[in-house]
Amino acid sequence: MAETTIPGVTHQILKDDYASEWMGIEVLKLDDGHATIRMTLRQEMLNGFGMAHGGMIFAFGDTAFALACNPATPPPGAAGTESDSITVASGVDINFLKPAFQGQVITAVADRRSSAGRSGLYDIQIFAADPGTQLPGELIAEFRGRSRTIPKK
Repeated sequence: MAETTIPGVTHQILKDDYASEWMGIEVLKLDDGHATIRMTLRQEMLNGFGMAHGGMIFAFGDTAFALACNPATPPPGAAGTESDSITVASGVDINFLKPAFQGQVITAVADRRSSAGRSGLYDIQIFAADPGTQLPGELIAEFRGRSRTIPKK
């Protein structure tokens, strides 16, 4: 599934995540309440104006959000384990600040801002950089996600 660039670390939610695999998402960093990912914008990710489709930017930010919300390796029997519960989006907002274009490398940095009971608040910044330039690049979108931990069915 999605490429993990951290040696020996995989995230359980990427196991069957065909959307993230198709998008070519690479995981750069995972910590409790944090995730950094990247991908390269391809032609089939562009809209009719020749810039990244908003849905692609949204889906990319949503993957970073999901990775930050769910522990990569939850302790056995702990809330959030695969057999127990999952954390999902209860709502999101995104602000598109600048366009991104084919060939650019986009990076999303997701951080938990607050967690209380079964609810959380996360900010995800999305950057774009031309190939060969220093990452993360220029801020192109701000994504804010509200999470809720629910029983897994």
